[in-house]
Amino acid sequence: MARRPVWWREALVLATALLLCLAGGIFHPDNTLGWPPIATYAVAGVSCAALVVRHRAPVIAVAVTTVCGMLAAPFGLLLTPLIVVPLAIAAYALAVHTEPRVTIAILLPAVALLVAVTPLLDGLSWQDGSRLLSVAALPLIAAALGNATQSRRAYLAAMEERALRAEESRESEARRSVAEERVRIARELHDVVAHQITLANAQAVVAAHVFDSHPEQTRSNLRNIIQTTKNALDDLRATVGLLRQAGDAGTSAEPSPGLSQLPPLLESFGRAGLQVTMDNEGAPKPLPPGVDLTAYRIIQEALTNVRKHAGTGSARIRLSWSHNRLAITVTDDGPDSQAAPKPLEPSAFTRSDRPSGYGLIGMRERATAVGGQLFTTNSPAGGFIVSTHLPLTPENAPTADKPAADSDAGRVSDAENGGPP
Repeated sequence: MARRPVWWREALVLATALLLCLAGGIFHPDNTLGWPPIATYAVAGVSCAALVVRHRAPVIAVAVTTVCGMLAAPFGLLLTPLIVVPLAIAAYALAVHTEPRVTIAILLPAVALLVAVTPLLDGLSWQDGSRLLSVAALPLIAAALGNATQSRRAYLAAMEERALRAEESRESEARRSVAEERVRIARELHDVVAHQITLANAQAVVAAHVFDSHPEQTRSNLRNIIQTTKNALDDLRATVGLLRQAGDAGTSAEPSPGLSQLPPLLESFGRAGLQVTMDNEGAPKPLPPGVDLTAYRIIQEALTNVRKHAGTGSARIRLSWSHNRLAITVTDDGPDSQAAPKPLEPSAFTRSDRPSGYGLIGMRERATAVGGQLFTTNSPAGGFIVSTHLPLTPENAPTADKPAADSDAGRVSDAENGGPP
């Protein structure tokens, strides 16, 4: 879209073109100087009037100013560069508003006609030749300047558009980062609050049940509730501290939990009435912080679900270490089962009858975030199994076991959404 010129700038251009065109009329064909003839005012007036439409119709402006220049010799005027100043201004506008090939196709014939008229009407000397060469060069130079201006404007427009796209991209990335951070913090809050409140609820139920018959046990349970709720508040305070600004005081500097904190976790479940046994297969290896936190949170959430939904007082954890993967299996025995759980087989996965909820979604999202997988199924003994495979490096998916894992994932895709909330 053509720019709308400022009125005073447009008036200045037209006035300058008119004065220069009139000044060209003081040069007479007999090499004398004098007042411009009447024809000069006519040529200058029509030429400058055509410049008014040069932004909207540059081709018409070039055509009118070219015809006016061609009439200079028939009207007894000496064709000089000053008289064709309006043509130069029109040529500049033509180059600014049209493509280069269009400018060349229009301007070259116009200049050729302008120069060819004079020799046909009068003899041509070396002095006339240099004058006509200047007359032809002026519109071409103006067109070259117009083309340069067009290229510069196109470059600035492209840079402005690129900067705008970069700004939009930064805003989109910032919004995406904020959304991801909200999801991460929400998941962390769910893991912390659901675990601790479940334990406190279980201890409160036991305390209410034995309040009259076993006062000592009631006092012990109340002390456990106090400690559990205190831990919940500490964990909640540490998690909410992530929302503070970098310079705020009181931000927790404690490390994120990992598998090294499993003994206190299992002890807290034991106080709530859930006895958990843990087995290790293979040599334990150090885990990256993200994988370590994921393993801890998955075990915490799985045991919380067992305490809330399984109707049993025992559960088993098996940690299987390989050269590139950690497999974690959490199994509850079920109400009547006393047998040890069987190893997970992809073909044995079936959809659970238990209601699904955000707990399984959070566990699955945590496993996926570090490049792992999570499976859930009913155990043959009547309990429930949560199994996850986590890579020892969060960026690197397993290599040797990948085909089998992919095959397993395809076979159990319909069963993964089941499980306790």
